[in-house]
Amino acid sequence: MSEKRGLIAEDLYRFTWVGAPDVSKKDGRIAYTQRTVNEKRDGYVTRIRAILGDGSQDILLTSGEQDASPAWSPDGSYLAFTRKDGDKRQIWLLPASGGEAGVLTDLPNGAGAFKWSPDSSKLLVASQVDADGEQAEDPESGSGAKSQDSDDKPLKEIVIDRLRYRGDGSGLWNGKRTHLFVVDAVSGEAEAVTSGDFDAGGFAWSPDGSKIAFSAYIPEEDDETDPDLLLVSDLYVADADGGNRRKLTDSKWTVGQPAFSPDGSKIAFFGSDRSYHNATLTRLYSIAVEGGEITSLVNDRDLYIGNVVVGDMRSGLGAPEPLFSEDGSSVYALFTHHGSAGLARFAADGSGHEVLLDGDRDVYQLTPDHAGGFVVAISDPLNPGDLYRFSPGTKEETRLTDSNSAWLNEHELSAPESFWVETKDGWKVQAWIMKPAGFDGSSLKKVPTILEIHGGPHMMYGHTFMHEFQLLASKGYAVIFSNPRGGHGYGQEFVNACRGDYGGGDYRDLMETVDHALEKYDFIDETRLGVTGGSYGGFMTNWIVGHTDRFKAAVTQRSISNWVSFYGVSDIGPYFTEDQIGGDAWQDTELLWKHSPIAYVQQVRTPILILHGEQDLRCPIEQGEQYYIALKRLGRKTRLVRFPGASHDLSRGGHPSLRVARLSHIAGWMDEYL
Repeated sequence: MSEKRGLIAEDLYRFTWVGAPDVSKKDGRIAYTQRTVNEKRDGYVTRIRAILGDGSQDILLTSGEQDASPAWSPDGSYLAFTRKDGDKRQIWLLPASGGEAGVLTDLPNGAGAFKWSPDSSKLLVASQVDADGEQAEDPESGSGAKSQDSDDKPLKEIVIDRLRYRGDGSGLWNGKRTHLFVVDAVSGEAEAVTSGDFDAGGFAWSPDGSKIAFSAYIPEEDDETDPDLLLVSDLYVADADGGNRRKLTDSKWTVGQPAFSPDGSKIAFFGSDRSYHNATLTRLYSIAVEGGEITSLVNDRDLYIGNVVVGDMRSGLGAPEPLFSEDGSSVYALFTHHGSAGLARFAADGSGHEVLLDGDRDVYQLTPDHAGGFVVAISDPLNPGDLYRFSPGTKEETRLTDSNSAWLNEHELSAPESFWVETKDGWKVQAWIMKPAGFDGSSLKKVPTILEIHGGPHMMYGHTFMHEFQLLASKGYAVIFSNPRGGHGYGQEFVNACRGDYGGGDYRDLMETVDHALEKYDFIDETRLGVTGGSYGGFMTNWIVGHTDRFKAAVTQRSISNWVSFYGVSDIGPYFTEDQIGGDAWQDTELLWKHSPIAYVQQVRTPILILHGEQDLRCPIEQGEQYYIALKRLGRKTRLVRFPGASHDLSRGGHPSLRVARLSHIAGWMDEYL
């Protein structure tokens, strides 16, 4: 047997990602997506497979390059899915009995999310339309970020009149709104059920197919508030043809992913009452279809509903909606707590909940198996993710896929060890350390160690697979990562604690975590410490090197360096800056500058590598550029690496070759200076 080796950056090309399971009510077959890197290594191939409920007979169902979102019709006769052809997606149907898939929709701007009607005769589909309701095709195919240098098209100006006129990953707003259409499952004919100058969000059919529920923010006629300044959405119920629309909430909530109870009398939904602004925990609620009082189904006010585990293995899979039990007495949902994501059952009357699936892992997708159990997708620190069948009654788990173990078994992986830090001001911070791959402690040699900092800041490191961490461990580094105040998974007060205090308590948490690790683990070489992080983690990396020289190497990724300019260039700049820092760029310039790492750039002595995507609209590349120029002008050791075409999502879903290059640059910089 050959000797095991550590992970390398190029191992990304061998990963297989599975997700989006859906179980047929007719025969129990499980359709799911399988994603791999294409042969050119500049993109991905996503296809749909099917497997029996016991994990056998795993077969390929589709052969498109970009097939996604499989969903069996309720009668089990067809599998619907989306296929990307060019730059648009349409819905295709594959007969369950076998045969060729055929395209169903021909929506000018493509099809987005969809749901089968209960009788399998129709689908409710999201698609974009012009502001006047027309479905005219966008000549620029929906992307305002496209070049206008084509020889056969004259240059044309872009007129902007919205505050939120761009989005990371989507580019400039194309002037269209997302609305809902009912599509006939035979003819493909589409009828609009929503229209207007707003976007329809999550949606659901009632059990009898007579009604739909959806989320949206629809301004009243006399409401002069700019919707782009608000982060609220309401819950609506309407007839299936869009008529008799009724608003159930009071425009003080952020509502998403509704689900009807089996008898059609209630709607469960994920939502935020915004009592802590952007730091408010998402919880599970219900309301009667006729409207009235909103009931919280979560009796633990510090429990976050949903999955906010940070990883570099998945992007764009979406979150599962609330799932009612067949008798309507319970609602199932994922939750996040202390570095883990699990599954819980919540009483529909709000009287309590029971944790069904937990442990040191990351449950990231969920679907019912129509036999009283579920099919779930689970990752852990030693596995990027697989599908499992889970029975709540027996608590039995059956592994259905084995996507990566064949090649992972060739590698020496490092398992994280969790520890807790009690900070000087009374908070408890969870952290982990990964020893170098193959490290057994027998050597007296101390090892260089890297502090990793997550983004958000309202996200959470946890028990999931991290290629970046395993790569560093394989190169002989110990890796420390933690959830300083501001992260999810530790209660409402904890996640709110960084708002207005960026670079304060959160910075102290990180430094005390490093201090604690140095006391606890004698193999750490305190003279060879590195630090890296992305987004908020990039902000904090910049902040750290401007306030301490204890780190001998730093890599800042897709970072924030200047809140004053960030306010006007980020797709979330105005509301995020005002909410998180506490002011705007013209009245509170001094406050924003005080919390800007570039204000302390003269104090930087740590060699720092700056990685940034050129199409990042969340933390635009000017944030990295101005930090680089300041450092360079001051004669500091620095380098700027630009990734063409890369958005803020580079590390999770960017071009594979650029993801590998990013990892190589991180490891190379640490090698050079540690």
